Formats: sequence, C-alpha cells, structure tokens
Amino acid sequence: MLLDVLSNSTVFESAHPFQVSEYVNRHVGRHRLELNGSSSTSGSSAASLSYREFADIGLSRISYGDEVRVRCPDLAEIYHFQVVTRGQCCWHYDDDQQLLLKPGQALMMNPKERIDLSYSGDCEKIIIKVPEEVLKGGCLEQMGMVPREGVRFDRRVVDLENAACFLRFLDVLLIEANESELELEALQRPYRDILINKLLQQFGSNIQEQQGSGATMDRSFSELIAFIDAHIKEEIDVEELALTGNVSVRTIYNQFSKYFGLTPRLYMKNAKLKSLRQELVSNPRIRNVTEVALDYGFTHLGRFSSDYRKMFGELPSETLKRRR
Repeated sequence: MLLDVLSNSTVFESAHPFQVSEYVNRHVGRHRLELNGSSSTSGSSAASLSYREFADIGLSRISYGDEVRVRCPDLAEIYHFQVVTRGQCCWHYDDDQQLLLKPGQALMMNPKERIDLSYSGDCEKIIIKVPEEVLKGGCLEQMGMVPREGVRFDRRVVDLENAACFLRFLDVLLIEANESELELEALQRPYRDILINKLLQQFGSNIQEQQGSGATMDRSFSELIAFIDAHIKEEIDVEELALTGNVSVRTIYNQFSKYFGLTPRLYMKNAKLKSLRQELVSNPRIRNVTEVALDYGFTHLGRFSSDYRKMFGELPSETLKRRR
C-alpha cells in the first residue's frame, strides 16, 4: 500500500536521521528529533526521504531508520495528512491522549497542535503538507464557508483499506507527482482540489458543526472574493471593498473574520503571495524574483521574502531556481 512512491524525488538514501530531520524542518514541518533506538548515541545510517512539491502542497515519504521521538511544538500554518505505510507510529497529545497507527492507517494534524510522535525502527510514512490558506480556499470553494477559527480536523484514525476510492486517488496523485509531464500549475491544481475535497470528506471536522448551524457564505461576499482574485496585482483597500460590496467597512471586517479568521488586508496579502508563487512555478518568462514581487506591489523585498518563506517554507528565489 503506497510503497516505493516518489522514487524519482529521492533526497536522502541510507542517511543519518538528523540529516533527514534537518531537511524535514525546512520543508515539511518544525520539530525536534530524539534518537531512542539501540544506536541512540550515534544514530544509524538507514534514514531515507523523498520530497516533491506539487501544486503548492508538499509530498514526502519519510523513514528515520531507527526508533525516534519527534517533538512537534506546532505546525506553523500548515496541515499534515499522514499515513503509515510500514511499522507503526504513536501520536502523543498534550492532554495525554494517545493514538497508535499501523500500516494503512491515516490521521490529520492541525496547525498549532502540539504533538509528540514515536516512530518504530521500521516506520515509514507518507506525509502530505497542505498550507492553511490552500485548505481554506478549497474549503470555501467546495463548502461555501470556512469556520471562523479555521478548519480543525477531529482526532480520528482512518483505515484506508475501508476507503478504497480515497486510497486509489492517493496512489494516482503520488504517481502523477513522481512523473515530469505535469510541471504546469494549471495541470497540477485539479489533483490538489480533489485531494482537499477527499480530506474534507474522509476526516471529521468542525465544518460539519458549522454547516449544522446553517452558516453559509452569501453570494455578495463570494463575489467580493472573486473581485479580489480578478484584481490580484492591484492595491485594494478595505474602503474599496466596502464600496464594491455595497456594505460598511465594519461588515467587511466581520465577514473576513467569520469566514477566514483573518483581516481583509492579511487575506489579500496571502492571496497575492499564492498567486505570485503560481507565477514563479509556471510562468517561463519570469527571470528574477524582484520584478514579479514589484509587479504584485511588494516594495519591501526583505519583508516579502520573509512572509513568503513563512507561508511556503522556502524563499521565492528557491522556488524559481527549482523551476529552472
């Protein structure tokens, strides 16, 4: 089940666990690694990692090759879908709840959730990193609303053997990501949209509670979001949004807080960063980051690079370099 996927995206093979951990910290999620196995003093050299970015999500296959403890202070503005493919892994939550996952079992991890993970020596996992803004956007598009506090998945283990359609899709997604034909963002995005739809269907969350309360996005606000997307490179202030939507400034703030848990300005900045990243990935005419950053209105380049790295886990120059 999902064995030997991402074979064309190998980063490390027969490596030290701390080598893999360092890369994972930069590209997958913040954590601290502790060695617990028989080689805890020096570590083994059996760790491996494959990693591929695909439509703004991160796909990875990870094995530390030893018994390890992974301490996650929190996931900074990202979700993790994790499925065990070999061995076993135990989730330890702050409230002392523990969940043991075996091959074929999967779990969602939420942003800002403190968790420790205990890997068996033979444990291998597939981890899919989904930025919070990407999942919010998919939720809004598919469900018509986003809970004010953001999407929060339940601590529920899903056995993929009982979710055959989802498992087949994961296999197809990882195969497509492993090939080189789908480099253009426009060709990759449908896979990402289906993935988000599947995650929202397979894993319980506070969305069901919100839908039960009848909170859905009205058409006028959906049109306002479309207006932002259509003028993504322009500087739009909150007053213009209020005028366009024929509502008060206070209503604009309340709507963005209700559906996204963000201020209008922060939502628009994040939307610009996402659109800019798509251009870096898919527009062959772009030759330098500065030009496209200024085109989107990011005049403070240092702050822009910092915000970009915080959202996507890498510098914009690294995104552009990888495309080449």
